[in-house]
Amino acid sequence: MLGFAKKLFGSSNDRKVKDFMTRVQRINALEDKFAALSDDELRMMTQTFRDRIDAGETLDKIMNEAFAVSREASKRVLGQRQYDVQLAGGMILHDGGIAEMRTGEGKTLVAVAPVYLNALEGKGVHVITVNDYLAKRDAEWMGRVYRFLGMEVGVIVNGLSQGQRQSAYNSDITYGTNNEFGFDYLRDNLVYDRREMVQRPHNFAIVDEVDSILIDEARTPLIISGPTEDRSDLYKIVDVIIKELIKDPTTFDLDEKQRQALLTEEGSEKIEELMEAGGHFAEDTTGLYDAPNVTLVHHINQALRANTLYQRDKDYIVKAGEVVLIDEFTGRMMTGRRLSEGLHQAIEAKEDVKIQPENQTLASVTIQNYFRLYTKLSGMTGTAATEAQEFLDIYKMDVLEVPTNRPVQRIDYDDEVYRTYAEKNAAIAHQIAECHVKGQPILVGTVSIEKSEQLSEMLNTYAYKVEISRTPKAEYAGREKEAAKIGDEAFDIQYATGKSIPHSVLNARQHEQEAFIVADAGLPGAVTIATNMAGRGTDIQLGGNLEMRLQKWRQDQRNLAIEITPEMETAEEARLKADIAVHKATALEAGGLFVLGTERHESRRIDNQLRGRTGRQGDPGTSKFFLCCEDDLLRIFAGDRLDSIMRSFGVAEGEAISHPWLNRAVETAQKRVETRNYDIRKNLLKYDDVVNDQRKAVFEQRQEFMDSTDLSELVGEFRQDVVTDLVDRYLPPKAYAEQWDIDGLDEKVRATLGLELPLHDWAAEEGVSNEEFEERLQAAAEARAAERLELIGADQTRGLEKQFLMQMIDMAWREHLVHLDHLRGIIGLRGYGQRDPLNEYKTEAFSLFETLLSELRHSVTRWLMTVEFRFQSPPEMEMPEFQEIHLNPGTGENEMGNPNAQLPEGRLDGDDRSRLPVELLPAGWERTSRNADCPCGSGRKFKHCHGALV
Repeated sequence: MLGFAKKLFGSSNDRKVKDFMTRVQRINALEDKFAALSDDELRMMTQTFRDRIDAGETLDKIMNEAFAVSREASKRVLGQRQYDVQLAGGMILHDGGIAEMRTGEGKTLVAVAPVYLNALEGKGVHVITVNDYLAKRDAEWMGRVYRFLGMEVGVIVNGLSQGQRQSAYNSDITYGTNNEFGFDYLRDNLVYDRREMVQRPHNFAIVDEVDSILIDEARTPLIISGPTEDRSDLYKIVDVIIKELIKDPTTFDLDEKQRQALLTEEGSEKIEELMEAGGHFAEDTTGLYDAPNVTLVHHINQALRANTLYQRDKDYIVKAGEVVLIDEFTGRMMTGRRLSEGLHQAIEAKEDVKIQPENQTLASVTIQNYFRLYTKLSGMTGTAATEAQEFLDIYKMDVLEVPTNRPVQRIDYDDEVYRTYAEKNAAIAHQIAECHVKGQPILVGTVSIEKSEQLSEMLNTYAYKVEISRTPKAEYAGREKEAAKIGDEAFDIQYATGKSIPHSVLNARQHEQEAFIVADAGLPGAVTIATNMAGRGTDIQLGGNLEMRLQKWRQDQRNLAIEITPEMETAEEARLKADIAVHKATALEAGGLFVLGTERHESRRIDNQLRGRTGRQGDPGTSKFFLCCEDDLLRIFAGDRLDSIMRSFGVAEGEAISHPWLNRAVETAQKRVETRNYDIRKNLLKYDDVVNDQRKAVFEQRQEFMDSTDLSELVGEFRQDVVTDLVDRYLPPKAYAEQWDIDGLDEKVRATLGLELPLHDWAAEEGVSNEEFEERLQAAAEARAAERLELIGADQTRGLEKQFLMQMIDMAWREHLVHLDHLRGIIGLRGYGQRDPLNEYKTEAFSLFETLLSELRHSVTRWLMTVEFRFQSPPEMEMPEFQEIHLNPGTGENEMGNPNAQLPEGRLDGDDRSRLPVELLPAGWERTSRNADCPCGSGRKFKHCHGALV
């Protein structure tokens, strides 16, 4: 019944898209009107729209005209006219939804109209992409349209100065990556001056590849951190022990589904013996689980995970002596991203590269909570429908599927399942050779760098014998169907043979050449092996990509120092167009692009992205996945059962089974993994939501501090609260005077308020109450504050108050994040006591936040009431006669061999040595960073050399 209603009335998606297409017709009706305008008149429409908005008109009211203007500008500047379906996609983006559009439908151009429309308000529009290359490319490419219409375009990439970032964010339209936007938000909340902030309030964002950014990236938060103490030796020691331990598989349990590795009881005993034998336990302890050795347990667990769960060339690569993480969904390097809690250091120890110090979290935010800052958020991708529920739950965005401009002609074959890797790889190699020989371009998708390089190595040595055509004998010419019934003997069979298959490999190692490799993937017979990053941002066009080939030609001319004239470029463009047309005809005749998946990914979206590379804009295409029982997905979720089924059916070696039921079984396994990953992300968000309210409160408070010039009223409230807290703590209400802790109160009053008061005499007075005690303390504290104000001066006091408040709130928040990290690590144990860990976390986090606020009041008050200020000019000193002096910090001897060097008076040995004044340093040395090499050339750091004496 439901299916009949859907056929009769259409799905919800169909009805909404139909409504958008009706509105597109109104835009089309305006096309001739704006086509008649000159360039200047068309450009003036931008100011006209802004005036109408200022007069009270809404964006929805002017949408049709703004879309028509942006389309006309695209025609004039880019030579590209948005299709009707592209305008419909733009309306979905303007409404704050997600437009799912097939690969090759021109999503980059889809964003132009909604970006232009929303930028008219002057509040800024962010267009967020997955990497710097796409951000720069799109900002330049689409920026030509926006600049033609009188708008400013900025781009945020790694390496920009603060001023460049401010300028880019102040533009009407700003392109950049999700990481750059997120980290700029965190950095803005660490600055001490409003003028140093780079971002404006978050108005409207369009996220390209929205599923990759808002789903895949959402499992790990963005973190800004600072270094802690160096523990390199400990990581190396533990790594050696773990490598010895895991030689015996009975010492640990590996759960690949949950990505966990745990020591068994036997493993714990063995590692305890190894640690004790090496003398690595804390003093006076004999067991691994004694309290002083708890850090060792943490490092052992991380080293075990690093050596068993994290694989080189799959989860990370080693590049230039550094461990660089690989994004499992896109196959790209995540430069600068590091695993937390010592796990990255454990991998560095495993790979024997330089171990970077652990980092302490200074500020963090999840992808989900950052993007929920935007007043309006939208996105576009080729694959979002499978995650529609998550987009709605987390981001309140509907997913709408936009129909293709031309009917899809792609053929998706059922999966072929083999028993072993060897059988599957042989079938893959044969399929690649067959496509290569007959001139059909083929894109081969792998799930890791390691797999792509193994396949590449196999193709380099693969000897193939491929049937390329079956030509009917002359007497059957024109009667092929009749000839086919007779059998193979009626055909002349031709073969192609070879010993290797030329191909290109696209993975994280070739990140810089990505666009050029993808641009040639549509040439006849081209073989491209790619990790999951296949084709992102650059369409695979049959016959070749004109723009990329022109770009390469320009670069070649520049390398040869040849000046390019307009005539040369026009001639080369015409030649390339003719060449591409010939190649495209050949590729189309061979069947279009063939997409071959070497195994299924955990996420259906990644498989759909790979499939979506073929069949663009109505071109023919083919896709097929080759699987085996040893693939990770099948092995973990259905390997044994599938293998037994294949044996019971008598599937011979080299044969495959293929059936729609099998496809559904694989899809069911993928759904289970996706559900688990969604639960992980949802759980992460639930916990971060607890912190998010606190983060907003702290960040808003910081900004109030930055914007204020006079915080004396707040400081006064802090002081009064501190006095009340002290009295309540040491002179509890309803307690007898004999129970008061006057000694404790006296100590705290001296330390926190800098006051020496006759508290014991006050307590001895007849009938004195704690309320009266508090009044006297408040009066004394106010009097001291007034004295210090007069001593220091109002202007300097206001500046100090602001400075101390900013510094103290940052220190308190930093420590609070550490406490919350530790709390997250253990709160799950409360589930064993039948208590909900999330509710427990909320309660504990709230308690910790109250403690943070209390300690902030006490810290600020203590510093402002007790810090000593000395205002004096430095004494004038005569420079002694010397050429070069290098004092050994330990002995005080001059290591430069200058016996005439004059040293300052006093001992220079041990901690009693006198300090070398700054004036005695050679010119410019006083500005040397403490962690830089000493300018004297000793090879020591400045802080351990001359800097130790300054």
